[in-house]
Parts: sequence; structure tokens; C-alpha cells
Amino acid sequence: MINGDEFGPEKVLEVFDHKTGMHGFVCIDNTALGPAKGGIRMTPNVTVEEVAKLARTMTWKCALASLPFGGGKSGIVADPKKISPDQKMAIIRSFAAAIKPVCPSKYIAAPDINTSEKEMEEFVRANGSFRSATGKPSNLCVAPGVKCGIPHEYGSTGFGVAHATAIAAEHAKLSLKYASVAIEGYGNVGVFAAGHLAKMGAKIVAVSDSRGCIYNKTGLDITKLSRIKQETGSVINYAPGNVLQNEKLFELDVDIIIPSAVPDVINRHNVEKIKSKLVVEAANIPATPEMEEIMYQRGILVVPDFVANAGGVISSYAEYKGENPTRMFQMVEKRINKNTKIVLDEAKKKKIKPRDAAMEIAVKRVKNAMEKRKGNNSA
Repeated sequence: MINGDEFGPEKVLEVFDHKTGMHGFVCIDNTALGPAKGGIRMTPNVTVEEVAKLARTMTWKCALASLPFGGGKSGIVADPKKISPDQKMAIIRSFAAAIKPVCPSKYIAAPDINTSEKEMEEFVRANGSFRSATGKPSNLCVAPGVKCGIPHEYGSTGFGVAHATAIAAEHAKLSLKYASVAIEGYGNVGVFAAGHLAKMGAKIVAVSDSRGCIYNKTGLDITKLSRIKQETGSVINYAPGNVLQNEKLFELDVDIIIPSAVPDVINRHNVEKIKSKLVVEAANIPATPEMEEIMYQRGILVVPDFVANAGGVISSYAEYKGENPTRMFQMVEKRINKNTKIVLDEAKKKKIKPRDAAMEIAVKRVKNAMEKRKGNNSA
């Protein structure tokens, strides 16, 4: 059951198509700042409650990133491992057609779990509007060189995480150059975060994936690491280095930890063992508010997920506006730097956790937009 409040959700749709077996949800949480933005996840167990929770997160993320987007999310109940690629695309097309009444007027889609640029191309073609989804293939253009897709594979989220880390390190009076960094998860976010941080001078000493953690206190060669990962399927085959269990990454004596894969990796079993001065949440909900409170009391600076990983939705906005990739990266850097600094300065000034400061800022922006819309409607 979804518990609504003053912010939303404004609209929840459940759609079906017997022919393709499509069953999906769309949650439009809040559109005070603009059309709701959020990805389409396709899993066998996705629920409307899950989608609504994620849509609310997008409301705050878009507000904090100063974007003219509200929060939304959608889900399709299907297991991609048990259907053919053709069946998957048929479901995507059916879903796109079914939600035309609200997309793109009230909701704009994007890739999420088990959907990618290929699905977004099918989605916009079936929907009939190029603006109905972002994260489209780069070769999909309205006209040559005009309003092209900007796929998430460009690494905008990891790029933003690296810049959030740089701002936070400065705030914590930690020199990023030669700072030791451990990154949990070497996927589409962790790979790019590692690469950009290495270029900034940071020393990446540990990286993990589903098979384990590779650690070398003198630093890892990121170019070589990425090649090994691609060729062998895991970072643990990198040499020289020590192979550790994944959970040991959070116990390493490093300056910065960046969880960039799954939720709840910082928990009651390891939160007291963390030695880093800075934690940058590249993943969604890598620590509960209770764990963040413990880290705060221990003097560890934590950059919240919806501050650090907003590069993806900023990239979506650049694509929505018809910007090119170069301009997109400029927008991500500018907005991530600005909003990370605002949040950390506010937290320091009020002596509160960065998440609390970020929420205060996001809520204020949404409330102001709601009041403005209310005033316009009554005029």
C-alpha cells in the first residue's frame, strides 16, 4: 500500500496487455518543478510500492540538482532471463504505448535495472515522441547532429561522483591528490568514478565486484584493471594485489570509501570498523539513516546518495534539452560541484548531517514550486 502525503504521489498507473504479457506501473510522485523523471526497471518482483518509493527519491534528487523535473519511476513485472529478446522488446513497446496519456507530458522515462539504451530506442519509437525517454543511443537523432541520445554508458553518474568526492575532500581538509580510495562495485558507476578520480590524482587502492575485492596499498593501475575485468570477468584477477572478501573493503585503512553497487553494504556489522574520513554514496541507499548517524557521530563525512549520484539525471536533462555530450559533462560538473558545496556548507553551518541538510534544501525547493503553482492556478 502506498502512503501519500502533501508531496504525492500525484498519479499512479497500472497497465496490462494480455497479448504481450505486459504488466507495469508508473508512479508520478510530484510535478511541481516539471515533468516527473525516472527510469524503467524490469524485474520479476517489482511492485507498485517499490516504484513509488523510488519515485519519491527522484523528487528530491531532481530538486536538489536544480532541475526542472519532478520525481517519477516505473516498473515492468518480467524476468528478462526467462523471456526472449524479442519478447522483451515487445513488452517495452506495449508499455510505451500504454502510458502515452502521461508520457512525455507528465512522465519521462530512462534506463534502470534490466533496461538500457536499446530499450529506450524501442520505447520512444513506440511512444511516438523523441522526448518520452532519455538514455537513448547516441546515433538516434531527430536530425543529423541535432538532439541526439546520450546513453548512460557515457558514465555521467561516475563522473559526477568523482566531482562530488573532490568537493567533499576539500571540505574535509583532505588532499585528494594521493588520497587512498576504496570503491565497492566496479560497474557502470564505479568504473567511471575510479577513472576520473585517478586522473585527479587520487590513489585507487581497492576495488570490488561480485567475486571479491582486489587490494594493493600502493595503488591500482585503472587502465589495466579495466582490461582485466573485461577479459576475465572479475577484478580479482588483477596482479599484483591481495584478494579479499568483499566485506573487508570497508575495514581497510583508506581515506575515502565509495560504495557504488548495492544497498545496505554499510551496516551494523561493519559501521564501527570503517577507518575512512570520507564516504561518498555513489549507490542508492548503501547505508540506512541509522548507519549514517553512527558515522556522523564518529566524525566521518558522508555525502548522501541523492547528492553524489545525481550525474545521471543531470545527463538526462542535458539530453532532454538537446545538448551534446561535451555540454552534458560541463553541466554535470557545474551542478554537482555547486550542490555538493551548498549541502556540505549548510550541514557544517547548522551542525547537522549532510543528508538532513540536503533534505531541507530539496523539500524547500519543492514546497516553493508547489506554492507557486497553487498561486498560478488560483489567479
